[in-house]
Amino acid sequence: MSNIKYILGSFGDPDEMMHGIEKLQENNISIHDVYTPMPIHGIEAKLGIKRSRIDIAAFCFGITGTCAAFALIYFCAVIDWKVNIGGKPSFALPDFIPIMFELTVLFCAFGMVLTYYASTHLFPGRAPRVMDLRATDDRFVIAIDAKDNAAHTVIDGLLKDAGALEVKYNERKYISYE
Repeated sequence: MSNIKYILGSFGDPDEMMHGIEKLQENNISIHDVYTPMPIHGIEAKLGIKRSRIDIAAFCFGITGTCAAFALIYFCAVIDWKVNIGGKPSFALPDFIPIMFELTVLFCAFGMVLTYYASTHLFPGRAPRVMDLRATDDRFVIAIDAKDNAAHTVIDGLLKDAGALEVKYNERKYISYE
C-alpha cells in the first residue's frame, strides 16, 4: 500500500488549469480540490460545487436579532417599567424601529463571522494548512485523491499534457506553516 495521499498538479496559468480540470473530468478522475491564489469565475460550476447556503444563515441571524430587540423593547416598555408620558401609548412601534434595525445588523454580523469560522475551520490562532505553499502566491494547484484514483501514471500524463509545470506526489494531507 502506498503512502501517497494526493497527486498535485501545479499550473502557472489559470486557463491551463481549467483545461487540466476538463481533461481529468473527461477521463472520470475525481478532483479533491483546487487551490488558486485568486478567485477564478466559473470554477465552482466546472467542479460541481453547490451554491453556499450562508445567505439562509444570515437571514436566520437577522430575524433572531429583530425578535430579540422586539422582545426586549416590549418587556421594558410595556411589562416591566410602564411610563405614562402625556397619555401616549406604552409601546409605540415606530419609535423602536431604529433599535430593532441595529440589533438585526448586529446579530447578523456576529452570527456570520461565527458561521464563517465554523464552516471553513479557520478559527483564530489556528495555523493555515495548504497542500502546496506556492498556491497562495503564483501557482494554480489541482489536488487529486490518490486513494480513489489508482492509475497514477495516467493522471500524471493527463496533467502534463494539460500544461502542468510540476506534478508532485504528496504523502501528507497538509503542509503547515509552523
